[in-house]
Amino acid sequence: MNSINQSTGENKNKMEHFLFFIGLSFLIAHEMDAIRCKEWRILPGFSLFSDTVGQNVFVFAHIPLFILVFYQLAYISDIRGFVKGFDIFMIVHIVFHLLFLRHKNNDFKGWISWILIIGAGIFGIADLIIN
Repeated sequence: MNSINQSTGENKNKMEHFLFFIGLSFLIAHEMDAIRCKEWRILPGFSLFSDTVGQNVFVFAHIPLFILVFYQLAYISDIRGFVKGFDIFMIVHIVFHLLFLRHKNNDFKGWISWILIIGAGIFGIADLIIN
């Protein structure tokens, strides 16, 4: 009986952050768009690579990052600290894109790119306010 109650409590804890999960979805979609926009061309260090190498490093660098995020959400019983930190990251992420807005290799010009970038940040702010 305890494991059932514990599981229900953990799921309730995770569903308190529904807005976070929407923001995370926007950010994941942004990372797919980032491949189309060749984001590695504007990232310090990554911009030194050719397009082929830059794309490969950019894509494969995201695998451990996504594993870390999904692991935290799936296996940590109290995700509030992780979610709060990630909410803040989604907000700061907008600032990074604004700082690189005039970079000569920035291809995040279309409305879809900016809906994904800003959407993640808005849902991060909303989750912080509500929780």
